[in-house]
Amino acid sequence: MKFLSTKATCNSHGQDSSYFLGWQEYEKNPYDEVKNPTGIIQMGLAENQLSFDIMESWMKANPDAVSLKRDGESIFRELALFQDYHGLPAFKNALVDFMSEIRENKVSFDADKLVLTAGSTPANETLMFCLANPGEAFLLPTPYYPGFDRDLKWRTEVEIVPIHCSSSNGFEITQSALEAAYLEANKLNLKVKGVLITNPSNPLGTTTTRDELNLLINFVNEKKIHLISDEIYSGTVFDSPGFTSVLEAVKDQNLEDSDVWSRVHVVYSLSKDLGLPGFRIGAIYSNDEMVVAAATKMSSFGLISSQTQYLLSAMLSDKKFTSNYIAENKKRLQVRHDMLVSGLRNAGIGCLNSNAGLFCWVDMRHLLSSNTFEAEMDLWKKVLYEVKLNISPGASCHCTEPGWFRVCFANMSEETLNLALQRVKAFIVAATADQNKRTTHRRHHSMGHSMGHSRRMSLSKWVFQISAHEHEPER
Repeated sequence: MKFLSTKATCNSHGQDSSYFLGWQEYEKNPYDEVKNPTGIIQMGLAENQLSFDIMESWMKANPDAVSLKRDGESIFRELALFQDYHGLPAFKNALVDFMSEIRENKVSFDADKLVLTAGSTPANETLMFCLANPGEAFLLPTPYYPGFDRDLKWRTEVEIVPIHCSSSNGFEITQSALEAAYLEANKLNLKVKGVLITNPSNPLGTTTTRDELNLLINFVNEKKIHLISDEIYSGTVFDSPGFTSVLEAVKDQNLEDSDVWSRVHVVYSLSKDLGLPGFRIGAIYSNDEMVVAAATKMSSFGLISSQTQYLLSAMLSDKKFTSNYIAENKKRLQVRHDMLVSGLRNAGIGCLNSNAGLFCWVDMRHLLSSNTFEAEMDLWKKVLYEVKLNISPGASCHCTEPGWFRVCFANMSEETLNLALQRVKAFIVAATADQNKRTTHRRHHSMGHSMGHSRRMSLSKWVFQISAHEHEPER
């Protein structure tokens, strides 16, 4: 230990979060339909596995792209030697066109303002390095993606100050919450350098409203700070209201000639929209020339392979493919989302109304033994070890209200999702029966015995009045 750096030995990576601990437990006992049918089902991983067949069909029909050929001739040597960290021009042009298409061409992107990175993780970290110094802060609305504690803070030493949002208005960002977070940062002697949002939201699965975007733009304009919009789920919007990019909102305010135009930055990736996290394709888009220049230099620490760029430049340049993929992928996400919501509703569990993403924000507050994060952790462990489902507790997303969980639906087969829902239903049925049995039992015993019994931890404490429970109005 004494021979290592502080960075290597410190515990600020966030790996001890329940978000990552759930993954570790899953890996010890992963569900497999044949080999391990009683294993843990992974519902804590936001992967899109619903539309691989569309891409596989395209690759079968375009063998030159897969085989690294151009007009039938191998370009292996050319790609093997290519190492310009600006990226292949053909890929950058195809990527910005795809980004515009997802946004219904309401926003156009300039390939010269795009910086390629090996996924959105280094994209967000690179922006932190470009926009803030160690000890300065960014404001993030809660709940937020647990990985941000690693991506934004670990190596940059930038601090995160939460913008506390509430279920009372569907976790929307408000002026008072923004001001409170800014004031809290000042109290902590932290200089605020910007606000970072995910749009669509991870973990809420909702698109940021136009009112929220205008509020954020006005706020960063007034405070003279940056606004980063992580839009890696922009192609997963399957229901109304539609998706509005932050750049579209800035444009509609006629702020393209103002200094705020250079302080709004977008992060994008193909990990979610195309379901290609293993290809490591991310990007930063900025109107600030110095940010683009600095980020391009930093990108040399995490480049996208030339063969990956070549394959995807061909795929994304095929407009027939992209239009079909975008439309069909959204339909499949809608079906899978509705399947999860309906199945949970049948088990007496509600979700926040959502229209995007690969997950639902699930309301299990009525299953807690008490309104505490300790009770949330107890319930999470019960679901993980007994129900055998890995879901992400709200505490790992810095939610201020115990009892919310992120549950993913696009990283498994329909049969596996049905099995997961069967397990949830069985859990609730068994818990309800146990509760009814114990209620009847208490009626025949003394009050003293009943009070003693109620102190013992049991499953019945997690479930009460399920059949009569009314969920709060959903967004």
